[in-house]
Amino acid sequence: MQHRVRRQLGNDGPDCVEVAISPAASTVHVRDSKDKDRAGLAFADASWADFVAFAGR
Repeated sequence: MQHRVRRQLGNDGPDCVEVAISPAASTVHVRDSKDKDRAGLAFADASWADFVAFAGR
C-alpha cells in the first residue's frame, strides 16, 4: 500500500499526514508522516467519505 502525503503549513512548521487507500479491504489508512512507527488510523470507505464531506464545508 502506498501512502500519499498531504502537507499543511502551521506555526510550528509543516504538519503532514499520509493517506493510503486499500481497495482489497475497502479501507482508508491515515498516519502521521513525522511518526511512522506510531499506529495509524483505518477508516471504512463510507466513514472517510463522510469525514471529507464534513471537512470540506
